[in-house]
Amino acid sequence: MSDVRVTIQRDSEREERVVTTGTTAAALFEGERSIVAARVAGELKDLAYEPADGDEIEPVDITSDDGLDILRHSTAHVMAQAVQELFPEAKLGIGPPIKNGFYYDFDVAEPFTPEDLKRIEKKMQQIQKQGQRFSRRVTTDDEARAELADEPYKLELIGLKGSAADAAEGASAEVGAGELTIYDNLDPKSGELCWKDLCRGPHLPSTRAIPAFKLMRSAAAYWRGSEKNKQLQRLYGTAWPTKDELKAHLEFLAEAEKRDHRKLGAELDLFSIPEDIGSGLAVFHPKGGIIRRTMEDYSRRRHEEGGYEFVYTPHATKGKLFEKSGHLDWYADGMYPPMQLDEGTDYYLKPMNCPMHNLIFDARGRSYRELPLRLFEFGTVYRYEKSGVVHGLTRARGFTQDDAHIYCTKEQMADELDSLLTFVLNLLRDYGLEDFYLELSTKDPEKFIGSDENWEEATETLRAAAGKQGLELVMDPGGAAFYGPKISVQARDAIGRTWQMSTIQVDFNLPERFDLEYTAADGSRQRPVMIHRALFGSIERFFAVLLEHYAGAFPAWLAPVQAVGIPIGDDHVPYLTEFAAQAKAKGLRMEVDASSDRMQKKIRNAQKSKLPFMIIAGDDDVAAGAVSFRYRDGTQKNGVPRDEAIAEILDAVERRVQV
Repeated sequence: MSDVRVTIQRDSEREERVVTTGTTAAALFEGERSIVAARVAGELKDLAYEPADGDEIEPVDITSDDGLDILRHSTAHVMAQAVQELFPEAKLGIGPPIKNGFYYDFDVAEPFTPEDLKRIEKKMQQIQKQGQRFSRRVTTDDEARAELADEPYKLELIGLKGSAADAAEGASAEVGAGELTIYDNLDPKSGELCWKDLCRGPHLPSTRAIPAFKLMRSAAAYWRGSEKNKQLQRLYGTAWPTKDELKAHLEFLAEAEKRDHRKLGAELDLFSIPEDIGSGLAVFHPKGGIIRRTMEDYSRRRHEEGGYEFVYTPHATKGKLFEKSGHLDWYADGMYPPMQLDEGTDYYLKPMNCPMHNLIFDARGRSYRELPLRLFEFGTVYRYEKSGVVHGLTRARGFTQDDAHIYCTKEQMADELDSLLTFVLNLLRDYGLEDFYLELSTKDPEKFIGSDENWEEATETLRAAAGKQGLELVMDPGGAAFYGPKISVQARDAIGRTWQMSTIQVDFNLPERFDLEYTAADGSRQRPVMIHRALFGSIERFFAVLLEHYAGAFPAWLAPVQAVGIPIGDDHVPYLTEFAAQAKAKGLRMEVDASSDRMQKKIRNAQKSKLPFMIIAGDDDVAAGAVSFRYRDGTQKNGVPRDEAIAEILDAVERRVQV
């Protein structure tokens, strides 16, 4: 044996150690049960790794992002082992970790049933308790092909090793790049092989190191995400460092399910997505239409105050427009196929509004005196999303963007970006979102147009505008589109989920492609800077976000019905009808429940409909010329004069407060 000198790196602390050859990373962190792997020269290693002389080793805690991935990927292997023990004919696909969990794809004769999931989870628990060891071994491509001859999908993955694996959905978790490895699950006592899988790793030391997990659901999924491939069965699960964290996550999911906009949309009669129309194409019902119109009207008013000019563009255009803009080169896969019209001319449903706004700018000569020119449109666009990613209103095939394009001089760019960011944040706050951070997407050095100087100036200007907001700024290196850097407003909802809201992009591409110019003060022709800005992203998506944020209980200004009159008896209906007419005359949305239901049933119906105010009237109220309030939280206020009652509702509407 000889001495091996290693450095233990923990954040800013460094510890030099001398150990003997054969010492494992597990021995270096003995007694630290939360350490599940080691990082050596930036590469993750199993705790069975034996450090070499001069290694710098960083412990990987199970609560870190990498630690959670290792935990969840290890649990995915346990799930796959359980499936093959219960369904020996099952063929293995891929099983990567994902946000908050993991999945594994299987080729099986029949879809998994709920009863199957219970059996699989029980088998997983048995494997976990056995404490089987995850043991890594290096193999060659030919050896792996021979060993996995009965696993056709694994054989295909072997051929994807390297950069091709990075492009294939989940494949890099299996084969990665460089050497090929197989992980054996070994019996802790006898050392006999229990199960094996092709995998890059790393993994936990043993199945017993999995603290808490749950199998969640099954779904269909195309092999490697392509509709051209066979459809497999995907099992989803979740795993956490403690049972308490698992419990909290399951409670979060239950709350999120209650807030699901698709479920609430049906319960509250707001919108639907009829099969007769097609996936991702929603229709808004009268109540949903009121909410949407109110959202749009308020946004329209604020834009008018902000100096925007409204434009309108058609839903379809000749394909040459998108050839000119470059969208057919970059985004053809996400566009609907062309329609052959006018003796063979290709027409497309528009996937975005910006090329048409450029034509409006270019319709006549422009002077520097007109800049900044802010064009705004509620423009409906159509994008062909794959069926597997369409999700209610949040990922649709037809939607309306609140789209603005600002044309300005380079000297105006800093002030314009600053005011833009302030404008969008304040408007989002008006709709009830308060918790934000910003994300700055910078140049991809392999995929960009324009000069480095322009990119640097635009990026630093965006960074400065972000800094003035006093919000956290998260960098997204290389995440910008090819035509310019971008700031995204990320908003957290009532249960802590993050949604991307507004985006602000500086574009060097389209003004050049469309040869846009303005006359400068010195008479020269100059190219404007173009700024893309979507406030909500789309009306439909923002509608869904607000629906889930408020769990359907919209503040009074957005609620489709702001108050409902509930008579104690039939004799009180005329009185409440008169009160409702008085409220409507003030612009309020009020109805009277004159049904034959008993009063308590009417109250329950109003609560289910999540109405802000219930206005109750009986003999005493009629005699006093008053009404009684019942609020969402069940509290009540009696004997409120009619004028004061209307004033209270109006105040809640005008201040846009939740009641």
